[in-house]
Amino acid sequence: MMKELIFKNDPYEMNWVRPDFPYGEVGVPEELSATSASVREGDVVRTEIRIKNEGKKPYFTNIEDIQISFPVPDQYEDSKTSLIRRCHTHLFCGKDVSWICALRMGGEAPHLGMVVTEGSLAAYSVRRNLLRQSNDRGCFYLHPEGMELEAGEEKVIRWVIFPHEGKEDFLKKAGEYNPHFVDVRADRYVLFPGEKSVLTIRPAFQAEQVSVNGEALTEEDGIYTYTFTAAEPGEKVFEIAADQVHTRCRLFVQEEIHSLTEKRCHFIAEHQQYEKEGMLKGAYLIYDNEEERQIYRPENDFNGGRERIGMGVLMARFLQGEKTGSQPELEESLKKYLTYVKRELVDVETGKTCNDAGMDDSFKRLYNAPWAATFFAEIYRLWKQDEDLRYSCQVIRHYYKEGGRKFYPIELPVTLVMGELKKAGWQKEYDELLELFVDHADHLCEVGKNYPASEVNYEQSIVAPAADVILSVYLLTGDKKYLDEGARQVEILELFNGMQPDYHLNEVAIRHWDGYWFGKRRYYGDTFPHYWSALTGKVFKMYGEILKDENWIRRGEASIRGVLPLFFTDGRASCAYVYPLEVNDRRAAFFDPYANDQDWGLYANIR
Repeated sequence: MMKELIFKNDPYEMNWVRPDFPYGEVGVPEELSATSASVREGDVVRTEIRIKNEGKKPYFTNIEDIQISFPVPDQYEDSKTSLIRRCHTHLFCGKDVSWICALRMGGEAPHLGMVVTEGSLAAYSVRRNLLRQSNDRGCFYLHPEGMELEAGEEKVIRWVIFPHEGKEDFLKKAGEYNPHFVDVRADRYVLFPGEKSVLTIRPAFQAEQVSVNGEALTEEDGIYTYTFTAAEPGEKVFEIAADQVHTRCRLFVQEEIHSLTEKRCHFIAEHQQYEKEGMLKGAYLIYDNEEERQIYRPENDFNGGRERIGMGVLMARFLQGEKTGSQPELEESLKKYLTYVKRELVDVETGKTCNDAGMDDSFKRLYNAPWAATFFAEIYRLWKQDEDLRYSCQVIRHYYKEGGRKFYPIELPVTLVMGELKKAGWQKEYDELLELFVDHADHLCEVGKNYPASEVNYEQSIVAPAADVILSVYLLTGDKKYLDEGARQVEILELFNGMQPDYHLNEVAIRHWDGYWFGKRRYYGDTFPHYWSALTGKVFKMYGEILKDENWIRRGEASIRGVLPLFFTDGRASCAYVYPLEVNDRRAAFFDPYANDQDWGLYANIR
């Protein structure tokens, strides 16, 4: 078994094989046997898996029956270690066209690529050391497509591992190492009805025929295109055949955004607002879509505060686009929630934001304050009551008083609040907050890539807030040093996002713990999508608009839309989609039943 793979030109001598799981280990049913062998030629590794039916009768496998380990160091240590010795792993199990693009977290080549050259993969699973909680993505186990093996028959799976310079270079080299490779891309992966997506299909070989869902395509300069027009909502699977090579592309059609948001807001008001007398009266709570009931527990991620304030933020933003009085049920619901927030969560005079109802601040958490500030700012935009803008400012002041300068906040409403202060003519408050925001950005610039650990050692929602605050301060000041540092942050942030031809993965950021902390099933495992992936989209769009670069704007829009599959056309929602086939031998690939904190993702889309 291969225990070490260090590319010869790597200045950091990073080992791309994690030591706590075997490489190329094959698990099969007892009726089958398996062997695994690897040959190294410099920086290139060729692996061959042989699976044989040892019985006297045919044997048909299911996807989960065969699993092949592929252990790469996709783990979060301190940021220094992570950036030079750990990787983000982007997997595509797309039948005959299957691959892995692993990127060093700091972005410096060489990176690791793998492409299957014989055989077909259908899915992957993960096994994790649960003692490491959110900081270790685990070992990947690759699942071949179901096989039919006659008595004594043997099937072979082969792949090649190679170094590469980045995403585009990976796709180029995948076609060089696998002569049957097909590069499939779409210009949109999440669409609204009436929109079009163009699929481009580039075989690495001279194909005699290329088809999508059985429809033959014509070639132009080695490229085949297929145009899809979105209609009914739901997943759309495109089966692609290039001669005898089969792969797929998955798109998603979502309901028109206004209608989707309106249904979601009504669902919150009718099903997720607590109406009984007591501490929780007016609160927006978790909803269990299986048991059709509200959920509250004092446990942090299931309580009456924290991320759940995103439901109020969404409601306030949606109502800003409605005629006054046209949505009386929603306005009444939001007023009840505003009363709850001021009574139970936020001391509006001091700006102190508490962790749970009852002004319970026994668990100190700086993330909560920016969300309360965003909530009051959106309430101000809706009803234009000066006190709400004052509350937002006071929450921000208290956030910095509590040490916010050194924190990496999610959704700190820098440009939102400053824009409202400027329009209102509140120059004193504008100048005061500008000084706080600039000081914060200066600290983030000074730290650079030496990110401190937060609730997770290193993650997308540490890098995205750094880029967000720094670029927001550039917009306020025009000082080029913030644009330069923002660009460096974007380079690191971009590495989290996948480029697979699948709406679950394309421009969706790697996150792999939220289903445990916020879900009913309490699964660790890749969450594709998870709504905080949209933080990256916000940064990409801001960066693209600053540079007037349509590619970054397009990627930002794709990232923000990428979270929309979490919302359903009847107004329900899910906090996360747990993507792997299995997690620690438990079946996954499901939407978690809890509607919990995901409404920040819908807010990102209507904002």
